[in-house]
Amino acid sequence: MKQFLNFLKSKTFFIQLGLAVVAVVVLVLIALQWLKSTTNHGEFVEVPDFSKMSVSDMRKAVEDAGLRYQVLDSSEYNPDYPRFSILEQNPHAGSKVKANRKIYFTVNPSGYKKVSVPDIIQVTQRNAASMLRAVGLEVERVTYIDELGKDMVYNMKHKGKYVKPGDKLPKTSKVELICGNGTIPGSARVQAESEE
Repeated sequence: MKQFLNFLKSKTFFIQLGLAVVAVVVLVLIALQWLKSTTNHGEFVEVPDFSKMSVSDMRKAVEDAGLRYQVLDSSEYNPDYPRFSILEQNPHAGSKVKANRKIYFTVNPSGYKKVSVPDIIQVTQRNAASMLRAVGLEVERVTYIDELGKDMVYNMKHKGKYVKPGDKLPKTSKVELICGNGTIPGSARVQAESEE
């Protein structure tokens, strides 16, 4: 044990210890320089603003910026953006990222998703309007015909064409309701009078 303690106090031990420290410092510096060069330390790319860009324009801009991309579909149509344009991006515009970083894009679909027309035949106009709003449709106007049920829905039209319950229309479509005005139709009145 005494010999070991004497070795720890010797000149040889301090020379060996100094050489080991120098070797470790040199290895750490070499490793840091290698990491700096392979990870492009301190080199960043500013993410451009891709909002409202078409997908083809976005692809070119991403490649020009030295980045990669992944397109994510969106189920919600936004009428303020062109069809098939960029709605959102992650990371956001102005962020600083490494070259070759992947940017995630949400793309505006071609239009609103389609919804089923609810069964509002023989339902009051007020209830029919509520049922249509609940699925994302709107009442454009109400037309009245001679039918006994006042404000009762007898038919529906979309862009001048009759639609029936279960038909699919794009969300936010406007529907015309054809309701009764509370008077007996002329043909029923004539038939009732002829039976007397």
